[in-house]
Amino acid sequence: MLPAIVLLPLLAALLPMFTRHLGRRWCALLVALPVVAALGLLAQASLPIWEGGMQQWSMAWLPSLGLNLALRLDGLALLFCVLILGIGLLVVVYAHYYLPAKDDGGRFYTLLLLFMFSMLGVVTSDNLLFLVFFWELTSLSSFLLISYKQYDSAARKGARMALTVTGMGGLALLAGVLLIGHVVGSFSLSTVLENGALVQQHALYPVILCLVLLGAFTKSAQFPFHFWLPHAMAAPTPVSAYLHSATMVKAGIFLLARFYPVLAGTDLWFYLVTTAGMATLLWGAVWALFQHDLKGLLAFSTISHLGLITLLFGLNSPLAAVAGVFHIINHATFKAGLFMAAGIIDQQTGTRDMRRINGLWKYMPYTAVLAMVASAAMAGVPLLNGFLSKEMFFTETLQSDQLGAMSWLLPLGATLGGVFSVAYSARFIHDVFFNGEPVNLPKFPPQEPPRYMKIPVEILVALCVAVGVFPAITVAALLAVAATATLGGTLPEYHLAVWHGLNIPLLMSVIALVGGIAVYACRRRLFTWYARLPEIDAKRVFEGRIQAVVRLTAGVTRRLQTGSLQGYLAWVLALVAAVLVWQLPNLTSFTGERAMLPVDGVSVLCALMLIAAALLTTVLHRQRMMAIICLSVVGLIVSLIFVRFSAPDLALTQLSVEVVSVLLLMLAMYFLPARAKADSNPLRVSRDAVLAVLIGTGVAVVALLVMTTDTATISPFFLENSVPGGGGTNVVNVILVDFRGFDTFGEITVLGIAALGIYALLSDLKLASAKYDPFGRPWAHDAHPLVLVTLSRPLLPLALMIAVYIFLRGHNLPGGGFVAGLITSVALLLQYVASGVTWVHKRIPGDYHPLVALGVLLAGLTGVGSWVFGAPFLTSTFTHVHLPLIGDFELASAMLFDTGVFLTVVGATLLILANLGKLSMLDDKKETT
Repeated sequence: MLPAIVLLPLLAALLPMFTRHLGRRWCALLVALPVVAALGLLAQASLPIWEGGMQQWSMAWLPSLGLNLALRLDGLALLFCVLILGIGLLVVVYAHYYLPAKDDGGRFYTLLLLFMFSMLGVVTSDNLLFLVFFWELTSLSSFLLISYKQYDSAARKGARMALTVTGMGGLALLAGVLLIGHVVGSFSLSTVLENGALVQQHALYPVILCLVLLGAFTKSAQFPFHFWLPHAMAAPTPVSAYLHSATMVKAGIFLLARFYPVLAGTDLWFYLVTTAGMATLLWGAVWALFQHDLKGLLAFSTISHLGLITLLFGLNSPLAAVAGVFHIINHATFKAGLFMAAGIIDQQTGTRDMRRINGLWKYMPYTAVLAMVASAAMAGVPLLNGFLSKEMFFTETLQSDQLGAMSWLLPLGATLGGVFSVAYSARFIHDVFFNGEPVNLPKFPPQEPPRYMKIPVEILVALCVAVGVFPAITVAALLAVAATATLGGTLPEYHLAVWHGLNIPLLMSVIALVGGIAVYACRRRLFTWYARLPEIDAKRVFEGRIQAVVRLTAGVTRRLQTGSLQGYLAWVLALVAAVLVWQLPNLTSFTGERAMLPVDGVSVLCALMLIAAALLTTVLHRQRMMAIICLSVVGLIVSLIFVRFSAPDLALTQLSVEVVSVLLLMLAMYFLPARAKADSNPLRVSRDAVLAVLIGTGVAVVALLVMTTDTATISPFFLENSVPGGGGTNVVNVILVDFRGFDTFGEITVLGIAALGIYALLSDLKLASAKYDPFGRPWAHDAHPLVLVTLSRPLLPLALMIAVYIFLRGHNLPGGGFVAGLITSVALLLQYVASGVTWVHKRIPGDYHPLVALGVLLAGLTGVGSWVFGAPFLTSTFTHVHLPLIGDFELASAMLFDTGVFLTVVGATLLILANLGKLSMLDDKKETT
């Protein structure tokens, strides 16, 4: 059930692709249904949570690395799932009416659901590595949402700023998680939460704490990383309502709550978290008052309230943590409602400038009431939900004594933050809905929005009132289970009530209300003071820093990226040579204790041929045809060396790769001069000679030492378990498709991506065909000689038959999918060379993209299939069946995986080489004349 809750939004993200042609109404409806279904499943899954239990689900993937698919639904995860899905559903409904008519909403809903999936993954992950994966996915998906208006420069820059800051925090979080896994010995969140004392007592605790806090602070826009959030307001208002109330910025707060039992309770936690929270609270509250953009005011108020929650978690008090969880709920409801109300005002007036949108009470009274109630909740007015959590906040700052004689700073800062919270809330209400008449509105007169556009705001405002008046009935149970999971222990005694009598927190609330109204009354003087301050545009500063980095890297690139491959290799080899020169003198002996094998005549002859071919390749490198021939001899000798040392699989692979490489070089050489100019000066030749001697000598010494030294290897394990564990006697192939199947899967994925990249580079490249051979003679008119064509045709079925044979025997004898794929590729490429592109494409489809995709997909599905039987990812199995006339026959699941390897190799090789051959139009021209 838990995987379904998380995956439903991801699956629903595909729906807009198929339903956008039906119109935006149907698109929105079909997108909303999976979210409703996820909420229904969540309600069912939450039944044990209300009784103090927990739901867990796990599936083995890479257990040896501590990487398993694991989900966890406790009270804290339940709270965030309710916010993510509940407010997400309201945003889906709201966006249907907000988006312009020309926008079908398909891309918007796809990105929104992708982000919803990412957030659900963050809050439900029971494996820290997957938590980090989903964490980074939220950064990427939020980047796409913020930059939804691709034509808007502000949106692009705001998205880039958000991605840069949160991405850097994500890297810090990854480092922190890796250290936690090192200290605890597990990446399981459940295990980590049970070993908080072990983490805090470890010498790496300060480093872990700082890294995790960097991840949380950057995501939740805590000072000094707060500057990105206001510029994210360039996103469409439904995105702002979602990201800044229940999801994006709350992910950092969730991290503080999730790691509270592990990292909280120390002085270092108190000073770091409390300081950041207080600075963010005051900075956001003060600067919100001076914003003229309606969404800008809400953005800075979001920063302030996030600081308030962070401050509560930093106080190291269980009741403060409860208050922090409570304010997460309250802030999500009134802030989402306020952003939606701001979107309605923007849509109906054409502007968000509060100096122009005055007196809207006269034109939009219903919207005004909704917005004013939500603003009052944000200000902490009694009988609204914001008042209750702010009272708890004031109480906890009064009771904290960790600052000693300076503890009075906490309630003072809290009260000051409350004063400015009331002030900017009063400005939102008075300047927008009263304060005279509208000034030059682009749309006049403004009107109430469509009826159903107001429903999400009505629901959120109703929750603000209901929680504020009846907290024990509406939110007490959810708060209790969420706070219990946050604390990881016993819940402290507290009471949710509207009235707690006459006390100091109530006095602080009164001071905040009265002081806030007074500050707002003096706003003109404050605005005059603010206008005198030097203007600091965070976006301009950030872009300036980015451009400075770009200029620096461009300068370094110009110095290093000279366009000379020889120069690049020289830098790499020089570093290797420096290491060798530094370490080789420390060796006491150049040989180990193992005796060397006896030398025979054939080995000496092969060695001499290898040396001669290598030297000729170097000496004749400017005569490209001769260099290729000599290089092919080197590859052939290396293949024979593998045969000599009983490595037939490597020999087959090396030989096949050599044939494909020669074909590649021949195709590329067609467009290059037959002879290269001698452009190496004596200094460069001397440099290369020195590097060659140092590298050659060093590598020879290291190789000799390694080959003559007895070392403990894992080879016996593979030899012993190849048959019982993998069902094959060919140990090399069993390693590739079973023991190290995940590595092979990654390699064919990279191969497929590389092929697509090379195809993209070649697709629009136009090169003229060569008209003369190296000696100035014109090319023959017969582009496809009869002898070559005649010989190539029967070679194709023979080569394919050999490829099938090599593939089928690969699990027990030398061969396998990789070698078979190369043999098949060579056979097909020979047809291109002999008969031309046009002739081949009339008989074989020329698009090899589906073949690459099918190969990678088949290999991946083979791994996923093991989950069906409760085994880790890519676990293989085998059995023997008896077939009539054939006898015993082995069936192994690894064969399906190997088929995926085969298809990927064939598709990728042909995608590269066949398209390189298509650069010349010589074939088609001559066939049409």
